[in-house]
Amino acid sequence: MTVGVRAVAEFGEQLAAFGWVTDLLVAGSLATGDHVPGVSDLDLVALTEGPVASARQRELVALHRRFDDGPAAGLRLGCVYVDSARRTDPTLPHPTWTHGLFVQRIMSGVTRAELVRHGYAVFGRAPGEVLPPMSDDDVREAARAELTGYWAWAARRPWLWLGPGLADLGLTSMARGRYALQHGDLLTKSAAVERIDAPAWLVTQVRARRRGQAVASPRLGTALVAWRDARRTVRRALSTPPPA
Repeated sequence: MTVGVRAVAEFGEQLAAFGWVTDLLVAGSLATGDHVPGVSDLDLVALTEGPVASARQRELVALHRRFDDGPAAGLRLGCVYVDSARRTDPTLPHPTWTHGLFVQRIMSGVTRAELVRHGYAVFGRAPGEVLPPMSDDDVREAARAELTGYWAWAARRPWLWLGPGLADLGLTSMARGRYALQHGDLLTKSAAVERIDAPAWLVTQVRARRRGQAVASPRLGTALVAWRDARRTVRRALSTPPPA
């Protein structure tokens, strides 16, 4: 059992003890078998009985801080808290713990696809029992929504791409988005590295970082490659009509 799996299992025990969390589901790289300790996030979705009001949120903040400083230190454990009665509406924002803060975010179509196609339950029901199926066209639309949403916003702000983390994430996300638009299926981040639109030297360096190696790339050159790739891919997504 890996450190990430142990942390998620222990987190699930603590979460279940509250009594109002009915299901804890695993998405992301841990679900797809592509989790790289120290590199990948831990992406979780919890279903609750009723909304997460202020008293419940205080309990969750305390729990997450204990785990961020303890069993899940350095693992970037995040969780979306979805009121079960609102789980089928993809447009509604939900309380989400990410990078040490609670924010309001939707549960994206890509996350839904990861859950339905690859996810599993830490406790409670299986993802396919609580979420509707995701067809290939649903996956295409989820990918198109991400590309024309956040990534279109980021592509209009070239200075953001000077951050190495965003550059790597952008390159792999564009590869995943193109693949999903074409095939109606999901691609892991490790597989996406082999499909990024970048010079061979940068592919080699991104691959090394995905494996957890401390390899640096030229900041300006990497930013330029990643930003241009995002602009091209976003334009393609914008010109692709949604599935009928």
